[in-house]
Amino acid sequence: MREELLEKLSEITPEEREILAGDTEIHQELYTTGRDFVIDSRLLLEKGKLIEIRPHTRFVYFPSHRHNYVELVYMCAGSITHIINKKTTIVLEEGDLLFLNQQASHEILPAGEKDIAVNFLILPEFFDRPISMIERENLLRDFLISTLSGENQLTDYLYIKAKGIIPVENLIENMLWTLIGHTPMMDTINQTSMGLLLMNLSRFADSISRSDPAQIEQSLVFSVLDYVDHHYQSGTLAEISEILHQPTYYISRLIKRRLGKNFKELLQTRKLQQADYLLRNTALSVDRIIELIGYENSSYFYRTFREQYGCSPKEYRER
Repeated sequence: MREELLEKLSEITPEEREILAGDTEIHQELYTTGRDFVIDSRLLLEKGKLIEIRPHTRFVYFPSHRHNYVELVYMCAGSITHIINKKTTIVLEEGDLLFLNQQASHEILPAGEKDIAVNFLILPEFFDRPISMIERENLLRDFLISTLSGENQLTDYLYIKAKGIIPVENLIENMLWTLIGHTPMMDTINQTSMGLLLMNLSRFADSISRSDPAQIEQSLVFSVLDYVDHHYQSGTLAEISEILHQPTYYISRLIKRRLGKNFKELLQTRKLQQADYLLRNTALSVDRIIELIGYENSSYFYRTFREQYGCSPKEYRER
């Protein structure tokens, strides 16, 4: 991160001055008006804004809380410890990203002066444009979006080690400069940047932490989804299990528990997504599409397509 930007984010805030002067707790009234500690976007975002940034408050323990918005934490320097849902401890290091949806609760241990993190406060409707940028025919991207929106009840957060991934670092810095400088058309610029960020994160899925035992399952799920996205025509459970050096029964149970589908259903979903894309964007015949996506039984394809979309492929294309 550029020194100029890091210096800006390192400045002692008025709240931190009070803490250094003797306050031992944060003032919850700055963050919420309710009895439960749910940080309220209406107190932190100007009316009409969809996204804002706020440097993390250092020098004090931040008690367990939730948000009525999506939060993205980016670790600019140093390290800070987060405890998510009272059970998962994550130590964010420089370059790490932590997405938290509205279902997640977390507490944060005291940070030192050189532990610099910035919080992106993002209203759910902000993601409308990024979602429109992301290809529909991709399971991994669907998983990212469903997690951020809170629709995926199995995963409340995403933790990604992004240090050294230049496109991700550049996009984050661009968003920070735009928000600090109150750039005109700020929301549009940042929505576009967020769409590009999510697309890049899905490309670098293998950068999810594998060293922390609490993150191994999340890493494996991303790897399975990435494999299905690229091998949906003929991928097998045995092959991905061998790639991940895990028993097939373990990967099978993990997929079912974390995604609610078995491996065969994931392949079928991805094939139908690709069929959808080809029907909408090419003039290929239905028979050719069936061949390209890896179906050997055309009758089975027609039946599953109708179950999914409520019509035949030909009718779908005409619509």
